[in-house]
Amino acid sequence: MNPDVLDLARLQFALTAGGHFLFVALTLGLATVVAVLQTVATIGRKPLHARMVRYWGQLYVINYAVGIVTGIVMEFQFGMSWSGLTHYAGNVFGASLAVETIVAFFVESTFLGLWIFGWQLGGPGVSPGKRGYRWVHLAMIWVVTLTAYLSAYWILVSNGFLNHPVGYRVAEGGDTLVLDDPVAVLTNPSALLAFGHILAGALLTAGFFVAGVSAYHLFRRTPEWEFFGRSLRIGVFLSFPALMVTAVFGGIQFAALSTFQPMKSAVFGQKTSEIARIQADMVARFGPGDYVPSEAWTRGGGLIMLICFALMMYFTFAGVILACFKKVVLRFRLWHLALMAAVPLPYLAMISGWVFREAGRQPWVVYGLLKTEDAVSDLSPGAMRASLIVFTSLFGLLAVLNAWLLARTARRGPVDEGLGHDDRGGSGDGPDTTSGDGPDGGPEDPADSLPATSY
Repeated sequence: MNPDVLDLARLQFALTAGGHFLFVALTLGLATVVAVLQTVATIGRKPLHARMVRYWGQLYVINYAVGIVTGIVMEFQFGMSWSGLTHYAGNVFGASLAVETIVAFFVESTFLGLWIFGWQLGGPGVSPGKRGYRWVHLAMIWVVTLTAYLSAYWILVSNGFLNHPVGYRVAEGGDTLVLDDPVAVLTNPSALLAFGHILAGALLTAGFFVAGVSAYHLFRRTPEWEFFGRSLRIGVFLSFPALMVTAVFGGIQFAALSTFQPMKSAVFGQKTSEIARIQADMVARFGPGDYVPSEAWTRGGGLIMLICFALMMYFTFAGVILACFKKVVLRFRLWHLALMAAVPLPYLAMISGWVFREAGRQPWVVYGLLKTEDAVSDLSPGAMRASLIVFTSLFGLLAVLNAWLLARTARRGPVDEGLGHDDRGGSGDGPDTTSGDGPDGGPEDPADSLPATSY
């Protein structure tokens, strides 16, 4: 094993996995927000709710479309850079990766396409004669949301096995692992606790994003004050409970560390005597070596995560109180600036938490079974360096593109163009919503009857 190859492979995986996770967090959270909004719009039939589905749904689609490209790279990296891992443990965690690929790239993306292009048949706001189609269209976004949850679950099943291997047995010869108890793998507490933590964190990210974008428009004294006033409240009222649930799952994971990964727990707590004892125990069990992870990455990542949590806790608690007053929501510009500035906080908390989770288990890639240095592929430093440059550049471009598209779309506000807009009419504005000129004699999508917002 060339140490340069190991360092480059670890750096590449850290950058690509962390970059992909930034997309996933907002995608999971916004999908839930959009699905709930469409449920309200389908039941209540209010034009404002239909417009909210279109606006936030378009931002969700942008983030999903760019983010899914980054996910493709993750599947290839295991075989390219970590052939030792796939050879040794691929029989156990490879199945969950395969199922995740099927769920994300076939089921989720297919139903998302049906939801996008089936809007005129059943989107919120179509004529009463298409009531059945409206419920079908609503079901599509819920399928998208639930399959996004399933996709995250299957990824965490694989990651949970790496952090706390269960349900396996060593094959004859001792050089590979074999799946022995599928139920144990699927109910791995390391995976289930992380799953709850990630889902709540994704809702927290979406809440901060929705509140921040809404605050931007209210700060500029938008004429769409009702639209963004309600959106801001949705974001604020979502963020606080999501933060509390995230903290609960995070606290349970911290408590379990002393059992699952005692060395990580000791390093984070700076327990010198405990670190020495565990180091001696691991040397006796696994042979000579340094089994202490980097204190800077492990403790630093954990502390940043906790600091971000504390800031978000005070911020969201105050936000819930402020959001109860309509005039404050619409006119408190200092709060609007704070909401805009706070959008990166959940991202920073999640990335630092991911660093704590992954860096803290070193030097193991499969905890207690396979060292990271034994999992890396036999590549030359030049090949690994070229791979790192290509993938890092690609991810950087995608991140910049995603940020630009999100900012551009968010800045425009709920205009007529885009998701759900029907331009089949001669004027491109669709039939008159009040004269029964819809395709079946009823009113057309209310969102299409409103003028484009300009600033």
